[in-house]
Amino acid sequence: MSAFCEASMSSTSVKLISEWFVKPIGDVSPEPIHFTPFELPWLNVNYSQKGLLFAKPPLSENQHFSMTTFLNDLKHSLSATLTHFYPLAARFTTRKQETPPSYVIYLDPANTPGVKFVYANADVTLSDILNPPHVPLLVHSFFDLNEAISHDAHTLPVLSIQVTELVDGIFIGGSVNHMVADGTSFWHFMATWSEVFRSGGEYKGSISRPPVLERWVLDGSDRVISIPYTHPDQFIERLPIPTFKERIFGFSSTAVSKLKAKANSECTTQKISSLQAVTALLWRCITRARRTPHDRETRCSLMVSARARLNPPLSDDYFGNPVQFVIGKATAGDLLAHGLGWAAFRLHEAVINHNEKAVKEGVESWIRSRLIYKFSQFSDPNAVHVGSSPRFDMYGCEFGLGKAVAARSGCTNKRDGKITMFPGRESGGSMELEVCLFPEYMKNIECDGELMSALATN
Repeated sequence: MSAFCEASMSSTSVKLISEWFVKPIGDVSPEPIHFTPFELPWLNVNYSQKGLLFAKPPLSENQHFSMTTFLNDLKHSLSATLTHFYPLAARFTTRKQETPPSYVIYLDPANTPGVKFVYANADVTLSDILNPPHVPLLVHSFFDLNEAISHDAHTLPVLSIQVTELVDGIFIGGSVNHMVADGTSFWHFMATWSEVFRSGGEYKGSISRPPVLERWVLDGSDRVISIPYTHPDQFIERLPIPTFKERIFGFSSTAVSKLKAKANSECTTQKISSLQAVTALLWRCITRARRTPHDRETRCSLMVSARARLNPPLSDDYFGNPVQFVIGKATAGDLLAHGLGWAAFRLHEAVINHNEKAVKEGVESWIRSRLIYKFSQFSDPNAVHVGSSPRFDMYGCEFGLGKAVAARSGCTNKRDGKITMFPGRESGGSMELEVCLFPEYMKNIECDGELMSALATN
């Protein structure tokens, strides 16, 4: 366990009460699910951790909320949901090949121990989570599998759900193997689980959005892809998680609209999106907070889905991790000397240029090398990294508790300069940005005039 996660655990009163493994109802397809070039490079990536914070239902003379009943209903509906999303209940398997010496790693539905389901208790309130200026370390202990990387799914669950009961609230946190599901697929699963839960005894085996489990394969390439290694030690890397501060910056729909209008006006265009405008603002503010030398290159990377970029496009219900990164680049001097629109247009160009040709070229390039990424090779103290999306319908997942009061993430896949995007609870285009920075940089950004001015329009 890293020093960072040890600190988070020791500073909490979270107690493990019980745990179960939940399997799909009935039989599932035993056919192996082979990973694609979108997914195989990420054997070293940590599990993705996202969750929702709910208020407990109010008690009345005629209504008493039972945590035991709630947990049983969650487990039953989870089992039914896994009948459709059965890859989440499986494990990885490795098959060694002698000629040439290599590995084939795949998801094996025939090996289905199930999804881990954890019930925990924390003697804290909603206000203890929501009111501090920085995200409490406590939140990180609302998730399981903090140290796991994708390759660990040979022995660890692909998905772990932790339900943490607070004094006046409930947190439902999911830790999912990032090779198996990206954000689009994870929130598709969560929405379906909530749908099945709310149906109660009316669930008859069908769901509104069945996942598409057939794998995408590049024309002319093999469905089964081997990687050129003979032992995991040749490619596995585990990195410690540094200490940093996390803060949620909330942008109302009005603030987002004004930033988008400002960026487009400065560039005499209407092409810049809300997401690009808000990201550009944070790119500038983080670069300024770091006091990056003006001649140093700074990068802003955004994770994008390849679904709509392919022809024919993949369905939004395609279940997997078809994501790639696009990168905006500039020297710190140019980034800060020009306005918001200039920075936003750098990001806009990076996004629109990542078309089908670029997607397939990236896939073909990886197939030629078949290397597993080591994140120490991508260390860049001047970079900003953006993950998740405000377009995910997180607040549509209610589980009979009403609309969540907040969305949060765990301690994994974070570094200085990491931005995690959430939709704002008020909807209508609002956004919440979880920003991770070293303590000295967080102190600087909290005094940044450009950021404070944008937030003041909320």
